[in-house]
Amino acid sequence: MKNLTIKEIIKETKGELIQGNPEFICKNFSKDTRTIQKGDTYIAIKGEKFDGNLFWKQALEKGAECVIVSDISLEEKDLQAFPDTTILKVKDTLQALYQIARLKRDFYQIPVIAITGSVGKTSTKDIVASVVSQKYKTLKTIGNNNNNIGLPFTILRLQDEEAMVLEMGMNHLGEISLLSNIAKPNICIITNIGTSHIGNLGSRENILKAKLEILEGADNPTIIINQDNDLLHKWQEENHTKRSIMTYGIHESSDVQAEHITLKEDSSEFTCHIDKQNVTIRVPVGGEHFVLNSLCAISVGQLLGIETNQIKKGIEEFELTKKRMDIIELSNGIKIINDAYNASLESMRASLQYLAKWKNTRKIAVLGDMLELGEYAQNLHEQVGKEVYQNKMDILICCGENAQYIVKGAKEAGMPQEDIYYLKNIEEVENKLTQCAKSGDVILLKASNGMRFFDIVENLKEVLLCKN
Repeated sequence: MKNLTIKEIIKETKGELIQGNPEFICKNFSKDTRTIQKGDTYIAIKGEKFDGNLFWKQALEKGAECVIVSDISLEEKDLQAFPDTTILKVKDTLQALYQIARLKRDFYQIPVIAITGSVGKTSTKDIVASVVSQKYKTLKTIGNNNNNIGLPFTILRLQDEEAMVLEMGMNHLGEISLLSNIAKPNICIITNIGTSHIGNLGSRENILKAKLEILEGADNPTIIINQDNDLLHKWQEENHTKRSIMTYGIHESSDVQAEHITLKEDSSEFTCHIDKQNVTIRVPVGGEHFVLNSLCAISVGQLLGIETNQIKKGIEEFELTKKRMDIIELSNGIKIINDAYNASLESMRASLQYLAKWKNTRKIAVLGDMLELGEYAQNLHEQVGKEVYQNKMDILICCGENAQYIVKGAKEAGMPQEDIYYLKNIEEVENKLTQCAKSGDVILLKASNGMRFFDIVENLKEVLLCKN
């Protein structure tokens, strides 16, 4: 375990010690005065709409023993009010955050597994971390804190962990490069290249370019990729002689491959060749995409020398981050699949294909806008509508500006008009479900995070239980 001292932070950030002890040990870091704990070091992050520098005194009042600030005047009377605290001033607290996290990372010679991709990052992180934790004490990204603030603060949580599993997200070129150079991973995972953020990046090829930035901070890493993805498959063929690449897949020949797959409503089973033997793996979540996530975790387990029985145990016991394929079973027989945290064409398709596997039940798809698609929005939403028809949904309910094109796609594909509803707002969605949902139905809610579909889940539970 190695914690940072203010003296080390000053050297790294070229900051100025306003008052306090240069030997002060910064063990826990925080950016939020609402959750700050006694003894924390508060980093006053300044963003476009929020300036943490305005709350440095509140941080000290609530128990922080050190604050790192910028762009503010510190009056003598204010300093005297907190005589036993340490105050460090830097030019830019956000840049200081990157520097401090990079310094902390350098203290640890441990496996660092970084994960990116258009979809499936969080669920892959969960299952990989479950496998890695069978052998190593593991720190992982909490929720989806995968951006330029969440990732550094995750690294700053390092104490006595023996491995890290980090999720890396992006909206534009250059963002994953920054994260990679902070985290310096030695195993890099790319789950797929899809259409998320295509409105910002312009093409799937540019999305691939952005995801490959994960390699920029790594020193001769092993790269694990989904061989079933067309662009990753092509990239692997062009680079397999230059880099250490490990592949996993279902449909394409891969280093780690699933066979004899059985997909069930709430789980899956498959066999995989691990350590010279065929092993049967049970995944506690339904859907083919979770088979792929499991294969990725097996790949990491093999690289880290984790025993086969531990890999198997890690997959079979993993817990999925909430709001991602979270199945809620009501006492009246209605099931709600809350997959409303994010959405793209690829994740919409995967969720609809998963729902299509449910037998002897009526399937209701409640779908909203997929955001950040730019000029591709209409076409991609229409493709979702076709997926709705091809996967034989019984009822389609849509809400959102671009969701009208999901309706259009479903109608053009052949779905009956009487089974389709395009509604103005969340309240109308709830009312429609109150009218039409009945015992035995399965209801899928999916849209991009900005649509806030996850807010209606609790209301639906109450409304539908009262009805039945």
